[in-house]
Amino acid sequence: MRSRCVSLLLLFVAIVSVSGQTGCGKPTLPSTDSDPLPVEVAQPYVKDVIDFLEFSGRLDAVYSVDVRARVTGYVVATPFKEGDLVKKGDILYKIDPRPYKAKLDDALAYLELQKAKLKLARADNIRAKVVAQTPGAISTQDLDKYQAAEEEARAGVKSADASTEIHKLNLDWCNVECPIDGRVSRYYLTLGNLVNQDSTLLTTVVSEDPIYAYADADERSLLKVRRGIESGRIKPDTKGDIPVLMALADEVGFPHKGTLNFVNNRIDPLTGTITIRAEFKNPLLRNDPKGNRRLFAPGMFVKLRIPLGIPQKSVLIAERCLVTDQGLKNVFILDNENKVQYRRVELGQLQPDGLRVITDGLDGTERVLLTGLQMVRPKDVVDPKEVPMPVLPVFDGLSEDKDKLKSKEKE
Repeated sequence: MRSRCVSLLLLFVAIVSVSGQTGCGKPTLPSTDSDPLPVEVAQPYVKDVIDFLEFSGRLDAVYSVDVRARVTGYVVATPFKEGDLVKKGDILYKIDPRPYKAKLDDALAYLELQKAKLKLARADNIRAKVVAQTPGAISTQDLDKYQAAEEEARAGVKSADASTEIHKLNLDWCNVECPIDGRVSRYYLTLGNLVNQDSTLLTTVVSEDPIYAYADADERSLLKVRRGIESGRIKPDTKGDIPVLMALADEVGFPHKGTLNFVNNRIDPLTGTITIRAEFKNPLLRNDPKGNRRLFAPGMFVKLRIPLGIPQKSVLIAERCLVTDQGLKNVFILDNENKVQYRRVELGQLQPDGLRVITDGLDGTERVLLTGLQMVRPKDVVDPKEVPMPVLPVFDGLSEDKDKLKSKEKE
């Protein structure tokens, strides 16, 4: 044990002596690279840009009908094809007509009986009037009875005729007709099921062209639009409608054009929003073998854009150029000596091509850093390489355009 302690003590003394000899020499400093940091810079775009508002919304059909039967009975036929186009007047369901046919026949027979009674009452009344020409042959009271009997029989004919019309309607309603042109849903009831009058849902039909897009706009946006109309910057068309652009969930940009044709009459005080509606044409799909399918469907998520005013010259940069500092937006720019400067900017609308409008802080002549944002500091000298400001590709969301975009990326 003693020898082990002596060994450890000698090892410690040797280490201390070596450290002392090393410390007496001149310390070795890490080598520094004096070359400036290579970075990419780009000049902002300056072009005419239209201010706009954007909202998220849903598509909905102009006409949507819940098809219900107007009579009670059992389903005997469903002559439509699920999911197909239907025309107004097409028969969608057939309900067993036999009970209603029997009731109609009974009503027609009763009508004939009432007509016969009217014929007899009319003849009796005519004979009584002839007899009354002989003084004292018939009393005035009897004449009134014959006249009343004829009028009663005539009223009975009208009542029986009205009852016959009701039974005719019930028989006609055994054929459930489509009320509008559109696309029908599935069978909610199949053959043999009982249908209850005015309550059982049989299927639904929705119109397809044109189609509506609904969205909830905040109060400030509503005021912005109305102020623009008041000042003349926003000019509705000849019908008073405001142009609206729309994009589907898979589209970049807003390729579909429509009009804002409805604004609700009050703002919801709970949410501070108001419902707006735009109308769009619903085009047929290209290269569709059936030839009747359309691009838009009720319930689709969409993005709406409302242009505000006339185009104005604006400065635009890529989003990647921005640096956030305590909630404020800044960019790095280079002066004539390639020194980095910190510049605070005010942001505007994000454009479809990925460029952000700068409302204050840049005039478009600066060189803005694209790379090295985390490695530079103000007054650092860098080695700039000028490149174009990056822009995202804009396509209309159709498959063939996506294929073209992918092929370009591969090249």
